[in-house]
Amino acid sequence: MTAIKIAIVDDHPLFREGVSRSLSEIEDFVVVAEGASADDAAALATSHRPDVLLLDVSMPGGGIEAISEIVVGSPQTKVLMLTASEDVDPLIASLRRGAAGYVVKGIGSRGLVEAIRTVVGGSRYISPSMRAKVEKTLLDRPASLTPRETEVIALVAEGLSNKHIARRLDLQEKTIKHHMTEILSKLGATNRTEAAIRWRQCA
Repeated sequence: MTAIKIAIVDDHPLFREGVSRSLSEIEDFVVVAEGASADDAAALATSHRPDVLLLDVSMPGGGIEAISEIVVGSPQTKVLMLTASEDVDPLIASLRRGAAGYVVKGIGSRGLVEAIRTVVGGSRYISPSMRAKVEKTLLDRPASLTPRETEVIALVAEGLSNKHIARRLDLQEKTIKHHMTEILSKLGATNRTEAAIRWRQCA
């Protein structure tokens, strides 16, 4: 049985030691390194090449900010984020930077083992309490605008009329009206002003 190498980076020694002790009791798990900061995480990933790196979201240097460097320095390492918060934004930011999973610290040892095995197997893991939230958040976000629609709404935000936007983009006014219909639908807006406000908020 091939051992799964694990590194743990968290700035709370008691929590880190507890997790390390718990995981070391699993037959095919080996804790190869521990650290307490984002700098530690990047260095440990490169020097130890762990299969999984458990990374605290809130710690010196910022856990989320460290993900990109870890993924580049040790591409085979799966980054599994640890957090005490159930806020959705850090979760989405972590996944976008390349994290393989996101675990709320209230999880039990059995759940953590499942999370580790899941990401090692090539699948994404998100704590059950967070899944519905992140799915709803992603569904609530407006559909992406096309490059042309983005050009149009940017000019709307500057206060230009359809006629002036058509001249600026060298298009027919009816084409701009069609784009505006699509933009209003995608942004869930009822008028140009509301669409411009929502676009700014999502940009």
